[in-house]
Amino acid sequence: MTLCFLLPQLQTFDTPAPCRTVEELTTGEAMSQALHQIDPAWFSEGWLGRIKTDVDDNWRLKMNNLKKILQMVVDYYNEVLSQEISDFPLPNLSVVAEHADPVELGRLLQLILGCAVRCERKQEYIQIIMTLEESVQHVVMTAIQEHVPHSSSYYPHVQLKKALEDLSELLVEKEDLAQRCQELDIQVAVLQEERNSLLAENDVLADRANQLDTFDDPSTPSGRKHSQLQQQLETLQEENFRLEAAKDDYRIHCEELEKQLIEVQHRNDELTSLAEESRALKDELDVLRNCSDRVVMLEASMETYKRKLENLGDLKRQMKLLEENNTLYMQNTESLEKELRKANAARTQLETYKRQAGELHKKLSEETRRADHLVFEMKRLEEKHETIMKEKERIIVERDSLKEMNEELRCTQAQQHQLSQAGISFDSHDNLAAELVPIQYREKFINLQYENKMLRVQQKEHEQEKIAALQAQLEESHKSCSELDTDNRLGREQISELQQQVEDLQKALQRSSSRTETHRSSIWR
Repeated sequence: MTLCFLLPQLQTFDTPAPCRTVEELTTGEAMSQALHQIDPAWFSEGWLGRIKTDVDDNWRLKMNNLKKILQMVVDYYNEVLSQEISDFPLPNLSVVAEHADPVELGRLLQLILGCAVRCERKQEYIQIIMTLEESVQHVVMTAIQEHVPHSSSYYPHVQLKKALEDLSELLVEKEDLAQRCQELDIQVAVLQEERNSLLAENDVLADRANQLDTFDDPSTPSGRKHSQLQQQLETLQEENFRLEAAKDDYRIHCEELEKQLIEVQHRNDELTSLAEESRALKDELDVLRNCSDRVVMLEASMETYKRKLENLGDLKRQMKLLEENNTLYMQNTESLEKELRKANAARTQLETYKRQAGELHKKLSEETRRADHLVFEMKRLEEKHETIMKEKERIIVERDSLKEMNEELRCTQAQQHQLSQAGISFDSHDNLAAELVPIQYREKFINLQYENKMLRVQQKEHEQEKIAALQAQLEESHKSCSELDTDNRLGREQISELQQQVEDLQKALQRSSSRTETHRSSIWR
């Protein structure tokens, strides 16, 4: 029954999506468009674009849309309106999407209607509610009251609930007055009809009386009837005047009730502003609580400072003793300054010695670097000598192999020459042809052997180039390693020298501290 009365209120938003039946509402498209009209900042265009429009009869897509709507509405109550709706039962969206349950859908529409009457444009929506039928207004107001927070600790919500109750009572009273005015209008219309009929009858009787006799004579029956009708007419006129006066009174009372309704609406706006102010005061209260905690911490620090001030007297007495000791220390410092002058003179000599030692150390480091460089060059030359000797051995081996090949070629040429002089044919010497290879194949074989050797020589040259490049890289790396070794050795020598200097300084400081302690003990004695 509630859904039938809440549908006209949703239709006032004039959404592009249809919302005439329950099945059209289950898609969630019309409700999301109405929420976008209520608060475009919260229910933004991006959120509205996430609501799917082509759901048809797919109840899972419908439930997905309804979940998005319910989640945003609950967040709107919590974050924007700062109201908890834990007491209000949330609708079962699966039943709404699958079976189009009107009760659960009515709960969702109640939440949307609550957003409308609590948003920034609430006055406009309340005026739209007042233009609806009386029965629809009553159901809408009860639906709004159902999910108002019942927490008595939050005073603005209690005032808002009271204002809504007063508004519903005024609506009921307005309905009664409107019904009473309607009854009075009907009664006035009936009396007006009776008056018109009596006036018509009076005219007829007047015509008849003029024909019969005069009405002024009360002795005649027409005169008596005229007087009676005249009295009855006067009473009816008085009753008409009284009813019109009552109608005016009721109209004035209705206008007063409308003014009271407007005042209640203004009061509702004031209460909402008070609610916002109370939230601001609550935030300010939290800030003041933090300040109070900080004040407690400062008071504790003040107590510690007071205790420190109490100990200041002891420190003053100690200061006097220290001043007395300071005079003695001044005398000692004078004597120590004399010794310091002597030490400065010795320090200048020590610095000159240090400079000379540094110069000698630099020269030594340069000489060691030169020696390392010469050692490195000697190693590099030895390696080069070894490679040259290996190359020489390889050339000697290659020369011997070439000599052997040359001798073989000479032998084959001599055999061919002897065979040509003897005039031996291939037809008469089959066994010799089988043993000896033809000349053209032998020449081809010799050419192939020569090409193979040339290719081997080229490959060895290419490999030697690669080996030379790798040896150059290896020499560079060895050179850098040797330089790093020399730098490392020099650094270790400098570190050992610095450690020795630090030890000497520590010994000197220990001697000076022992001297000062013995001096202080002698002073205290």
